[in-house]
Amino acid sequence: MMTRTPHARLRRPVIAGAAAIAVVAGVVAAAPDGKRAQPAPKLSLIAASTSVTLDSWKEEPGVYLDLGTYVTAENGPLELKVTRKSYKDPVVATQIIRDGRTTRTKTLPAGLVKDFSGLPGFAEITVTDTAGRTVLKKAEAFCPNNASGRVRPDAPSTSHYPEGCPVNPFTLGSVWGVENGWASNTYSGYYSDKADLPAGQYTAKVSIAKRYRDHFGIADKPQTIKVTVRERSWDEGGGAAGAAEHRSHGAGHAHHQGQRTAPPAAATSGAGPSYNVGHGPYPPAPPALPWALKKAGLAAARVGDGAGRTDGSRRAPAAKAAAKRPTGRATVPDVPKPDLRSLPAYGITISDGGDDVPSKDYLAFSANVWNAGPAQLVVDGFRAPGKKLMDAYQYFYDAKGKQVGYTPTGTMEWDPRPGHEHWHFTDFASYRLLKADKKEAVRSGKEAFCLANTDAVDYTVKNANWHPQNTDLSTACGQENSISVREVLDVGSGDTYTQDLPGQSFDITGLPNGTYYIQVLANPEKRLKETDLRNNSALRKVVLGGVPGARTVKVPPHDLVDGN
Repeated sequence: MMTRTPHARLRRPVIAGAAAIAVVAGVVAAAPDGKRAQPAPKLSLIAASTSVTLDSWKEEPGVYLDLGTYVTAENGPLELKVTRKSYKDPVVATQIIRDGRTTRTKTLPAGLVKDFSGLPGFAEITVTDTAGRTVLKKAEAFCPNNASGRVRPDAPSTSHYPEGCPVNPFTLGSVWGVENGWASNTYSGYYSDKADLPAGQYTAKVSIAKRYRDHFGIADKPQTIKVTVRERSWDEGGGAAGAAEHRSHGAGHAHHQGQRTAPPAAATSGAGPSYNVGHGPYPPAPPALPWALKKAGLAAARVGDGAGRTDGSRRAPAAKAAAKRPTGRATVPDVPKPDLRSLPAYGITISDGGDDVPSKDYLAFSANVWNAGPAQLVVDGFRAPGKKLMDAYQYFYDAKGKQVGYTPTGTMEWDPRPGHEHWHFTDFASYRLLKADKKEAVRSGKEAFCLANTDAVDYTVKNANWHPQNTDLSTACGQENSISVREVLDVGSGDTYTQDLPGQSFDITGLPNGTYYIQVLANPEKRLKETDLRNNSALRKVVLGGVPGARTVKVPPHDLVDGN
């Protein structure tokens, strides 16, 4: 059995105005010396509504402060490139400012951005009660890739920036952006702590921290929102179904371990996640969707599914396999190929075998294999009628996207166990626990995988796809009656599996205490054709301690990455 746990991506709905709106374009002012001033995006903080109603559930007290505030971009997009050269180097965030064919950069202050989850301390929130007393003050990070929508009808119909900010501790590069004429929600979802606000009336003031106002040239115009907190129960009539939906995280994925309950949201917001977009050890953040937009100069906007727009609850479309099994001589042409690389293990814990395997100690972990490109990994499986296995083929494409070759690359097998029920590609990766001398001590039994683009590992590499398709298990890996299936690992993305069940995690019951290394090895049998086979292994140091039945694990930092 395998376990996958989703991480967050905030989906982007496209918002269409309910009526035609007159928009005045931004004007580039002349510099005092008569020269044309350098253009830059004009960013503003807006509130979608002057009032919101938030639900606090008796079963899980507290509210998520989705106040409906957004950052808008006019006169060009807000675009940030966030990178680190290696795990020994700090994260650097650089603003990219485009003016036609000219591009200039503006680096954010050193040390301000320390990871890839967003701009820390961006939004400052103060909540007061009806007597004017301050009952809450907090700061929240802002991911420019958060759920968003257009603020004017002539804006691009879709944003070309990625959806969500990655939270994998070993992310190498990310791109954040608010499209020109779009707005991005400042709400942090699950990455924001719940607020302890009893039922009642409040006033919230949201502002942008001064250091960001100064850097991006944002006007100091806080937004004020009246807040009603109402207490509800999952057992109430008509609300139970909605609460159950919020708790389910979508059909077909109830087997996930470590999932947190989705934050309840107003029925009109569409914020219940009904898709699976990852399976690392991180809780999901719901899409915080706008239900109205800019007051000045804009009419009311509508939200919901319809022609040309979505409320963000869609499932990612499946990749389609070739129409038929390839014929003719197999060839591996001289064209760009994928480059599979392993990330160091993370989410490392001690677990036991539970009732199924009593008196056992296991070392559980999460592992990710990603594709550094410059080409997709495309694997199709084809089944002969009545056969239990599919024959797998790797495909190759030229620079124009034309298929120019293929080669057999093992098999795919159907996993019928509840909570799986999809086709696994064999020999994609293997996991080993090495002793201090780097000799193998234990090997994980997990070597068959359903490939899905769950993590944005480095969207700055050449040909990175910021909008990969098969991002969830429900669409990526076929059905039992499938005659063929296509599994893709796109450029820049990786696939995280959480190994926390007996047979997948390492059985350490009989191992002595001491130093070990978790090895994540991509393409162990070298069946897949790559640009480089020398970077397929990654090691993560762990130190085992304790006594049988109460083993412990210490995970030292990996260079500058201190996250486990």
